[in-house]
Amino acid sequence: MVDETMRNAMRHWTIVQPLVSSFVHSMVGDRTARDDLMQDIAIAVLESFERYDSSQPFAGWAVGIARNHVRLYFRTVHRTRLRFSDSMMEQLSIEFSELAPKELHRLEHLQTCLEQLDGRARELCKARYADDQKPNQMARHFGGTPNGIAKALQRIRQRLRECIDRQELLGGGTP
Repeated sequence: MVDETMRNAMRHWTIVQPLVSSFVHSMVGDRTARDDLMQDIAIAVLESFERYDSSQPFAGWAVGIARNHVRLYFRTVHRTRLRFSDSMMEQLSIEFSELAPKELHRLEHLQTCLEQLDGRARELCKARYADDQKPNQMARHFGGTPNGIAKALQRIRQRLRECIDRQELLGGGTP
């Protein structure tokens, strides 16, 4: 059974996870490495949640943990490709943390709006953005043409933008 502290930690993590994932991806530039790091970061965040100071923004704290994991990744993997200096990584983590409140609010609205999509639109979004399928692959799976799939995704993104904007105008109420 999950206790209230862990439930609270998971709520916080669920909200900031897309932001942390974007930060990590901007540092490592590799989806596989990002995904591996995100698993480790999620565990670290949940295991150390009791040390989180609730008077500070959770996003900044989680990005700090992510920054440490990215540093460790570069030290242990010894990548030869370009990487950010520690001071640049620090500055980027600060920038991500400062963007967090507004963007996290929009992400919460996005989640609400995604839940309101009909079945096919939701499946198309999942295939494109969660499964990273290209329109060619999606056309084979869902039927239609790659151009038709791309147009459908464009309409869905527009619906989501409008829904998010309505959510913000309503202060978080239903669209």
